Amino acid sequence: MIRDGTGGIPVRFESLIEDYNEALTHTGVNGERLARRLYELSKIGLTKDGGSNRISFTKEEQEAKNLAKVWMQEAGLTVKEDGAGNVIGRLEGASSKAVVMSGSHLDSVPNGGHFDGPLGVLAAIEVAQAWKDTDFVPEKSYEVVVFSDEEGARFNSGLTGSQALAGTFDPSEKKKLTDSDGKSFEDVMKENGLSLSSLQSAARDFSDVDAFVEVHIEQGKKLEKENLPVGVVQGIAGPSWLDVTFTGAAGHAGNTPMDDRADALVAAGLLIAEIEKLPSQFSSSAVATVGKLNVTPNGVNVIPGEVQMSVDVRDIHEDKRNALKEAIIAKACEIAEERSIKVETKETLSVPPINVTEKMQQKAAAAVRKVVNREPYFLPSGAGHDAMMIGKKTPIAMLFTRSRDGISHNPAEWSSLNDCVHTVHALKHLLEDLCAE
Repeated sequence: MIRDGTGGIPVRFESLIEDYNEALTHTGVNGERLARRLYELSKIGLTKDGGSNRISFTKEEQEAKNLAKVWMQEAGLTVKEDGAGNVIGRLEGASSKAVVMSGSHLDSVPNGGHFDGPLGVLAAIEVAQAWKDTDFVPEKSYEVVVFSDEEGARFNSGLTGSQALAGTFDPSEKKKLTDSDGKSFEDVMKENGLSLSSLQSAARDFSDVDAFVEVHIEQGKKLEKENLPVGVVQGIAGPSWLDVTFTGAAGHAGNTPMDDRADALVAAGLLIAEIEKLPSQFSSSAVATVGKLNVTPNGVNVIPGEVQMSVDVRDIHEDKRNALKEAIIAKACEIAEERSIKVETKETLSVPPINVTEKMQQKAAAAVRKVVNREPYFLPSGAGHDAMMIGKKTPIAMLFTRSRDGISHNPAEWSSLNDCVHTVHALKHLLEDLCAE
């Protein structure tokens, strides 16, 4: 497993604030404080390339959580850590025990960026700090959550903390997992003072939770193209993964005539070309990707006899995603029949998408409108987030912050401080609205 590197350069505090508009520091929200905290987090798990390497359930992730605990306490929150390692800071409401939650994660992919996750955590803390600095107490209680193991980089199975909190944690599946060092999930939990039982005990009663809001960087270019600092998320796409296997006949590349071949790779190539065209026929938010090919026998002078390909199909609308999936299967069968070869398809993963209700979208839009003085832009999330798990238990909203060049999971990941602070202000408006209902 890749661990902490040395010699890199963290997110430079000076780079964050060099073009910062000081007028954005108001009503308790402080851009310089946010920049300083982004900088401090960027030093934990720093790689030689200047990226972030805070893999889940390592000392780097825990060090980042501990720093977040300090900032939560400074913001007047009562802090605890649950049986999944989630850090939860709570501010008691003035008159209601109902709860509104916000947060994200601090773990990263190997050599990732410094905004994916940390911005959502720091934005949620910044709102609490702004309330404290302006002597504001919300009617409802407020909780900030730092979720464990969102990225899933260690075990190729993420969202562990939010699954545990939502009570959807499946110990039988987690028991099967090992990391790249061969350590089992259970052994790694033990090293961290946790267990399968403690993760199950982290399940929360959501009967008093009215809403959850997550801030995240967009990880795309739509807001950049719209020239907007922050946008409103319509829903989180659920992935369906297909294994498609074409079986033809391997043969000599020199002695087999072109009109007497059963080339599995040509069939796969035809399907890939069709997959690029299909999503737009079903939904404006649908996508489909062939990310992996296994060619057998994979010799330079051998006609491919078998190709196994993976297809990732996503949309925020489950019915349209499923219709797209079936269209891909039908196209694979059509190509196989035309070329007199065999095809087998198997769905290996199906995660339902989470839609943001119209009410929550409009509340988020009203908050964004106050900040940008323009009509808000609505966009889907193609990537998974902790809000997917929490959305099974309570209404959710998400705010996306503009990403420069759409880059993410990369040391070059960047969102300007101006855009980050615009998002914090939108989050603050939204949380104040939700806490006053």
